[in-house]
Amino acid sequence: MSAKARKEVLASLTAAGAAYEIVERQMPDGSVCRVVSSAPDTLLDLLAGTAQFGDYEYISYRDEIYTFADVLDQTARLAEALSRLGVRQGDRVAICMRNYPEWPAAFFAPMALGAITVSLNGWWSGEEIAYGLRDAGATTLIVDGERLERIESELEELGVEAIAVRCDRTDLSENVHLWDRVLGQSSPAPLRRVPISGDDDCLMLYTSGSTGGPKAAISTHCNVIHALVGWEIEHRAQAMLRGDPIPREPFDVQFRMLVTIPLFHVTACHVCMLTALRFGRRLTLMYKWDADEAIEIIDRDRITHFISVPTITGDLVRTAEARGRTLPSLLAVGGGGSHRPAKQVLAIPEVLENAHPGTGWGMTETNAIGTQIGPPDYVRVPTSSGRPSILMDMKIVDPEDGQEVEPGDTGELWVRGSPVVRGYWNKPDATARAFQDGWFRTGDLAYFDDEEFIYVVDRIKDIVIRGGENISCLKVEDALYQCEGVAEAVAFGIPDERLGEELAAVVVPRKGAKVSADRLRAEMERHLGSFEVPANIVFRDTPLPRMATGKFAKRHIREAFLSQISNGR
Repeated sequence: MSAKARKEVLASLTAAGAAYEIVERQMPDGSVCRVVSSAPDTLLDLLAGTAQFGDYEYISYRDEIYTFADVLDQTARLAEALSRLGVRQGDRVAICMRNYPEWPAAFFAPMALGAITVSLNGWWSGEEIAYGLRDAGATTLIVDGERLERIESELEELGVEAIAVRCDRTDLSENVHLWDRVLGQSSPAPLRRVPISGDDDCLMLYTSGSTGGPKAAISTHCNVIHALVGWEIEHRAQAMLRGDPIPREPFDVQFRMLVTIPLFHVTACHVCMLTALRFGRRLTLMYKWDADEAIEIIDRDRITHFISVPTITGDLVRTAEARGRTLPSLLAVGGGGSHRPAKQVLAIPEVLENAHPGTGWGMTETNAIGTQIGPPDYVRVPTSSGRPSILMDMKIVDPEDGQEVEPGDTGELWVRGSPVVRGYWNKPDATARAFQDGWFRTGDLAYFDDEEFIYVVDRIKDIVIRGGENISCLKVEDALYQCEGVAEAVAFGIPDERLGEELAAVVVPRKGAKVSADRLRAEMERHLGSFEVPANIVFRDTPLPRMATGKFAKRHIREAFLSQISNGR
């Protein structure tokens, strides 16, 4: 689809008087951003709109079903319970748990009191959870039984009250309250809300820090809402350009999504949980990722949309192919969170009967929005992350001198727009480093092509400098995935006395495949310069370790590799 045709459709959707009319608005920090005049003011307005869906199914978990009415009732009861526990406007209420059906209520109830929801990484240790509670100054924690075991002994010292979800213990501390009990003490009633505005803070999400502890990116209601509306505009524009019929959700065929990644990350929280609220969409939550189980759920629940990180979507495609399952209900396999190998993009429509691949680029700091790409463009340019959202400005800057580079040249991606967070909680120095003249410095290396598609090359800190030559680990990994028999692969730099850094890779072969380092190097040289081919390739017969997001735990893999070398094994 041409850039010109896309611009014309977007202009028609966002013109004065149109459904998504865009106007300019001065933000609290003095910057001017594009906003959609018809967008809900706050996330609570978004939630209130679900009353129209009533008994329509919202959350499915194992054999449990929760309707939109159920979630509204849970939210109202929990808000009343939090008020009894002393939560007030401006307080921070943390969530730390698996993808349980209680998540939406736990997410929204603090906001009804004017408090800020703090999403903590459910894979954190007790020490890390304590860091998050202390850093956020949280007064209350909504936590499942498994994570309560990690943090309960610290709660009294931290001055935190806890509400335990799916916990069957009877020996709880005085400051730990059972979810069912506190909700049972609240009477059924409409959700009561304190007056808030779109410029009020509503959400803190932690990002991994390369130095020091994780940072909490803090969003206003306006930031999150405009990420959601930005996706709507782009999806509507792409459908119009393809000539697709626009469904009248939810009253046509219901959009059914399988959620496989943690709700404490923006992809699952925003792209899945929150977008579902606008159109009465149905979510199926998995306890943990398992490709075989996912295939059975997709067929049983007639799942139409699957959005996850590339490692998980790759698992799904490989397992479906091995089992001869085409999963005909699937219409879209979306991605995000990290770079998807081009080979995987092309495999999706080959293996899955009706599914089209799509992806986008975004960050916690942009509330997951940034660029998007779908059919047919994604198959044509499978290494691209798409074109920028109409609500975002993007430019590529030379990281050395801060000057904008020419189209086609690689530099650091800078972004600004209404979905971008206002900064990091209580970290003015980190905020000052990340923001410059209203632009957020992403730390990603990227370039634009002549069709206005953006290509994210790598993280600045993930570039290997071998003998003065910059090498993208993502590019090397892409070449590895094009080699026959490779199931998983990561590339990284290791110290080298002569070159400064040398390339290394860890590869997991497909079951039954015969793969050698020499053969991989020979195949990679068809796609890469000789200096980009890893000098060190090691194999392992078990899956690579992953983080909570589903991304490979590259730092852990690299440390294990270096330890193996130093021990002479």
